[in-house]
Amino acid sequence: MGQSLSPPPSASQLSLFRTPIPWLSAFWKFSRPHTIIGTSLSVIGVFAIAWAVVRSAPPALPPAVNPFSLLLPLIACLAGNVYIVGLNQIQDVDIDRINKPQLPLASGEFSRQDGWWIVSFAAIVALVLAGLGGWFLLATLGVSLAIGTAYSLPPLRLKRFPFWASVCILTVRGAVVNLGLFLHYSEQLGLPLRIPAVIWGLTGFVVVFSVVIAIFKDIPDIEGDRRYNISTFTVRLGQRRVFNLARWILTACYLGVAIAAPWIVGLNAPFVLVSHGAIVALFWWRSRRVALGDDPGAGAEGQTPLTFAAFYQFIWQLFFVEYLLYPVACWLGT
Repeated sequence: MGQSLSPPPSASQLSLFRTPIPWLSAFWKFSRPHTIIGTSLSVIGVFAIAWAVVRSAPPALPPAVNPFSLLLPLIACLAGNVYIVGLNQIQDVDIDRINKPQLPLASGEFSRQDGWWIVSFAAIVALVLAGLGGWFLLATLGVSLAIGTAYSLPPLRLKRFPFWASVCILTVRGAVVNLGLFLHYSEQLGLPLRIPAVIWGLTGFVVVFSVVIAIFKDIPDIEGDRRYNISTFTVRLGQRRVFNLARWILTACYLGVAIAAPWIVGLNAPFVLVSHGAIVALFWWRSRRVALGDDPGAGAEGQTPLTFAAFYQFIWQLFFVEYLLYPVACWLGT
């Protein structure tokens, strides 16, 4: 604690042309792989739900589709993802030297200038491709990038405030992506431009799940956040209390969609009930083994403790799985 952290070199250690493999490896870390996977599955999952809606529509409805109906929004959204997570790393490099020293900017693999070049290029790619895709896709990416900018950049830097930080994450991942992409796919597939109950159900689930991700995300970062006056829920309430709060919110999220499933037209309620009930049981079994920094022995119950980093990746895996299970429930319900 008393040792000063030596700043990483100001110049990048890597070059795309001189050291392509190490550069690409650092870029993969810079893109935050768990968010890349989550974005990819959400884009593909909403597309699969749109196809399920087409399948249940009148036979006269033409399923007009081409390979770019999925590929173009996928690339655009991934570029937008890189912009949002990269911008956050550029602004948080000093904090990340404490909380996440393995990230390329914090470790010195990339310089700040490298980071700015990458996020600028990613934003241009995202908006150009979105513009080619149509107004709904452009609005989806435009709003997402604007919120991501407000989250990280001064003067707003909304991540300083727990409530607004959560609002940013749940708005983008929960509402903007699901609703915007479905309207884009509806236009591409010749569907009526309206939001069906199955998409509202998914959106509600992901909104609540995004709140949980926002809460869990800050739990291991308490030291760096406290030092740099980032007033997260964890800094205010402590790791264990926030951890328990997030567990109950996620449980309510799963139980809520399982209870609502019989009233959501186009959703297979028995499949939702069984699959989501199994996930809640698995979630609680794993959560009781988690060892937190301020209480390393709590929750282990004689078993091998689970690190919070491993548990946080498990939370993201549950997020990924939902974009597989929910489209399956839609296909079984049509």
